[in-house]
Amino acid sequence: MPHSPEDKKRAITRLRRIRGQAEALERTIAEGADCGPVLQQLAAMRGAVNGLMADVLEGHLYESFGHADCDGSDAPDSEHARVHAAIDETVSIVKTYLK
Repeated sequence: MPHSPEDKKRAITRLRRIRGQAEALERTIAEGADCGPVLQQLAAMRGAVNGLMADVLEGHLYESFGHADCDGSDAPDSEHARVHAAIDETVSIVKTYLK
């Protein structure tokens, strides 16, 4: 989830764009448009959602790993376990998304 005010604003802006795309798609379907334009709008929406997903995932990774010990020294086992759990969580989120 976006934590900084700038990241939240960017996420909300993307969501508003996605909402606009969904409303346009609804109108297109209601008007009885051909499949081509509907598929094109669906692809655009998918791209917008994927972009938002990438931003949120990136924020999650920075939040999870941004303070990890990165200088090459031996971190305590608890630190390794925390990093490993964060990786597992991230993989789980990605797998759920890809279903």
